[in-house]
Parts: sequence; structure tokens; C-alpha cells
Amino acid sequence: MIKYFSKDSILESDSFFRRNLINCLSGYKSLNLIGTQDSGGKTNLAPFSQVFHIGASPPLIGILFRPHTVKRDTLENILETGFFTLNQVTPSFYKEAHWTSGRWEGSEFEGTGLQPEYVEDFSAPFVKGSPVKLGCSLVETQTLKVNQTVLVIGSIDHIFVEEKGLRGDGSLDLTALETVTVSGLDEYYVGKKLARLSYAKADRRVEEI
Repeated sequence: MIKYFSKDSILESDSFFRRNLINCLSGYKSLNLIGTQDSGGKTNLAPFSQVFHIGASPPLIGILFRPHTVKRDTLENILETGFFTLNQVTPSFYKEAHWTSGRWEGSEFEGTGLQPEYVEDFSAPFVKGSPVKLGCSLVETQTLKVNQTVLVIGSIDHIFVEEKGLRGDGSLDLTALETVTVSGLDEYYVGKKLARLSYAKADRRVEEI
């Protein structure tokens, strides 16, 4: 049986139900911990699932932030310093990653026990133990007129990848890296590979490679 929701019924539904439903509709999403540091040296760490590819040449990545109507440490640190890190999560620390979304008075690193790591003279902290870590610098921001969410576009300046998950053609084996993904706001998964398929052409069926 299929359950149907009209736009009006969605808007009239309980806010908690609506939030959960809409956040799950896009399916599995990437999960990254964003590491930042303010000009005074105070570190911040927060989980984000709205991270996506913008371009490869130059290498760019996008992050969508909720409207900047209240204090948002991650966004404000990026705007202040121009630097941030993206750190993929594994099963060994996904609970701590979720925990960073709480309202902490001090640094989330200190509160959750996750370890900051500084490399390549990069000012923003990475997460020690993450299998894929990106050091990024701010390129531009845009506030979307439709709902005032803030799009941050970053340049990918440094990439650190565990060799076990890096293929010869540059693609990543996320199963080998044990990358955690998220559905909605609080349900976590480890992806299971079905197959890798050949380049799609209209005149022949795709094959597993």
C-alpha cells in the first residue's frame, strides 16, 4: 500500500513528523564532520550531510547551511578564517560524530573525545582516524532566495586518503574505507556495494567491471 501526501497535507502535519519525512526523502546522504577553528584558536566540529560535488577542474565542493538567523559556529568560523576540513566517518566513531551535533559550550573535540589533527600547516583541524580528509578554503557564499539557506563553495586544496580505498583510476572504494552514510537526521548505515558498471552507451548494455 502506498501512502500519499499532498503539499498541503505535508504543511499541515506535525512539525516533527514533517521534518523527519522531508529529511529522509533524498535517500542515503554522505556524512562528513566539518572541522573549523576561529581566529582565537577555539576548535569546532559538526556533522553535515548536505555536502556535494561542484566541479573537478578546479576541484570544488559545496555545503548547504541552514539560514544564518542564529549563531552557527561552523559557518561563522569559515567566514572568519576562510578555511575548513571535511572528514568522512567510520563505524569506529559514528556515535561520537553524532554527539558533536549537541550544543556544546567548549570544543566538540574535547567533549566527545575525537582527536584533532593538524597537517600541511593547514589552520583548520582534521579528525584523526578519518579515512578521507579534505582541507578546503572558502571560494564564495550564496544565500538562496527561496528559503535563506546558505551555500558555501570551497576549493579542495588538500586530500588525504587511506591507500586501501584508492583505486588506480582515482575512484574510491567506499566499502573498503568503511564510510558511514546517513538517512534523515539520526539513522546511520554502512554502504554495501552492488557492482561497478561500465560507461553507459546507448548502443550496448552496461556490464559489471
